[in-house]
Amino acid sequence: MANHPPHVRPGIAPPWALALILALGCPGAALAAEGGVGHYLPGGMATLIDRPPTKPGWVVEPIYLHYEGSAAASRAIPIAGTLAAGLSASSDALLLGGLYTFAQTPLGAHYSLGAYLPYVWATVEAQLDTPLGTVRRRDRAAGIGDLTLIPVMLAWETGFWQVSATLPVYAPTGEYRKGRLANPGLNYWTFDPTLGVSYNNDKNGFNAALYLGLSLNTENPDTRYRSGSTLHLDGSIQQLLPVGAGFLGIGAEAFYLDQVTADSGQGARLGDFQGRTAGIGPVLSYVLPRGTKTFVAELRWLPELDVSNRLKGDYVWLKLVCQF
Repeated sequence: MANHPPHVRPGIAPPWALALILALGCPGAALAAEGGVGHYLPGGMATLIDRPPTKPGWVVEPIYLHYEGSAAASRAIPIAGTLAAGLSASSDALLLGGLYTFAQTPLGAHYSLGAYLPYVWATVEAQLDTPLGTVRRRDRAAGIGDLTLIPVMLAWETGFWQVSATLPVYAPTGEYRKGRLANPGLNYWTFDPTLGVSYNNDKNGFNAALYLGLSLNTENPDTRYRSGSTLHLDGSIQQLLPVGAGFLGIGAEAFYLDQVTADSGQGARLGDFQGRTAGIGPVLSYVLPRGTKTFVAELRWLPELDVSNRLKGDYVWLKLVCQF
């Protein structure tokens, strides 16, 4: 390559906070938990733009996510204290997040902390059983979702390689009302320890990443429903090419999420209700170095190809990062 791509460390794209959109009782999560959703969703942390930063200073990250999905009329899904069939949903979320990386290196690692807060819009439609028979109901909601806190983000790097450990914590700050199909919050806490390994060759522009996490949920006190734990795996490969003043990235991302423990609690009327989802899609990015600042934009389309006990649909992500 005539020009070498920058050794980009833009920041982490919160798999977490955007999952707050799921709080809407909307699609997007990887497990067949309450509402068929959870706080982590595919594509949250998988590519170059998601690598934890190693440069001291601030990272600001606005994100947009669109999702549309549906489930068969024969499939009942527990949501907000009721059972719904033929569930369909569309949602949009705008998220603003920030990270700060300290100059100190505890345990030899670059240490960052931060937070992400989303604003979500959702429309959820489903068939519900009532004393008067089966009715089709549509709910809409808009509002601030569940806050994602990141008290621990550690990154160790050697050469082109980086190993990371992150602890996202989702707090139930969004509005929630039992019986409503669309809610801005999930009404429970999630702890999502995540390990990652990535390769970023700033000589030839090739990069790859793999992230493995486990989402651990508390009980929803309003519905007495505890969603099972979910294992999530996201991976990507990309090639950066010099285009204009920056570098164009072309690649692909694959994801696999599997609920590894059963749903439980008095509200878990369908028993274990364990599920999974998997898919693969294209990724386009653009990296623009500007002196001490780096700007990165990334677009992802991630269709779900293999789904069990949850909605099936498509994720469209647009992530922007400014590191300074």
